[in-house]
Amino acid sequence: MANIGKASKIKDLLNTNKLQAKKKFGQNFLVDQNILKKIVRLSGVNEETSVIEIGPGLGSLTEILLEQSKKVLAYEIDKDFIPILEQQFLNDKFHLIEDDFLKRDVDSDIEHFLTLDQEVVVVSNLPYYITTPIIFKILEESTKIRRMVFMMQLEVARRMTSEPSTKDYNALSVIIQYMTHASFGMKIPKTVFIPEPNVDSAVIVLDRKSTKDRVLDQQHFIRFVKAAFTQRRKTLVNNLYTFLNVDKIHLISDLEHLGYEGNIRAEKCKVEDFIKMHTYFYPRYVVSE
Repeated sequence: MANIGKASKIKDLLNTNKLQAKKKFGQNFLVDQNILKKIVRLSGVNEETSVIEIGPGLGSLTEILLEQSKKVLAYEIDKDFIPILEQQFLNDKFHLIEDDFLKRDVDSDIEHFLTLDQEVVVVSNLPYYITTPIIFKILEESTKIRRMVFMMQLEVARRMTSEPSTKDYNALSVIIQYMTHASFGMKIPKTVFIPEPNVDSAVIVLDRKSTKDRVLDQQHFIRFVKAAFTQRRKTLVNNLYTFLNVDKIHLISDLEHLGYEGNIRAEKCKVEDFIKMHTYFYPRYVVSE
C-alpha cells in the first residue's frame, strides 16, 4: 500500500504542477518506498553524515535522506522542480542548488554549505546518460567525498563491479576498481519507476581508495587500461604494442619477465596486474612530451 501511495503522490505532483518526466534529463521517478529505504541503508548515512544528492527530482529519496542524515545538499538542473522541492523541504537541513552538477566546484560547495568535520556521502539516482561523467568528476575533482551510492543502469553497474574472466569485465571495471572499492548493492526492476525505463537498474557502493603514488601517472594509466581492452579478443601484446610504441617481441619478453604468458588477454588481468605492468612499462616506453 505504501508503494501505491508513493506512486500516487508522484503522479499528483506531476499533474498538479502540469509537469512530466523529461527525456533530455533522463528522468524516471522511483516509487517503491522499501527500495528507497534500502538505498539509504546501503549508504550508511546517520545523523552525523552530510549528504549530496544529484538530481533529487520530486524529492522521494530526499525525504528519507533528510530523516536519516545531518544535512542534504542537492543539485537540480530542472528549474520546474525547484519550487516543488523548496516547498516540500523548508528547513535548515536542506540546501538546494539549481545548476548542472558537472559544472560545479563540488569541494567549494561542500566548504560553503556543509559542515566540514562531517563525513560527506553522495547518494543519488543518476540519469543513465551521464552516470560515468558524474562518477569521474567526483573521483578526479573532489578530495572530500569518500563514499558514493548510486542507482544506475544495471548493465553499467555490473561492469563497474565485475571480476576478471567474466563477460562484463572491461576497462571501466579496472579503472573504477583501481580508484574505489566497488560493490554491487541490489538490482532494481524497471517496473518500480514512473515512467518505466527500458531496462532494469541497480545500486552500487563506491568507497574511494587512496591512489596516491600507486602509479606514476594516473591519466596515462587510465589510457593504458583502455588501450589494453581495445579489442577484447586480441592479446595484450596486440592491443598495447602501438600504444606503447614498442615491437611485439620486446613486449612479449617484458610480459614473460613480469611473470605473465605472452598471449595473455586483458580480461584475465586483475587491477593489481595492470598496476604492476604499468609501473614496469611507464618509465621504459613513455616518451616525455
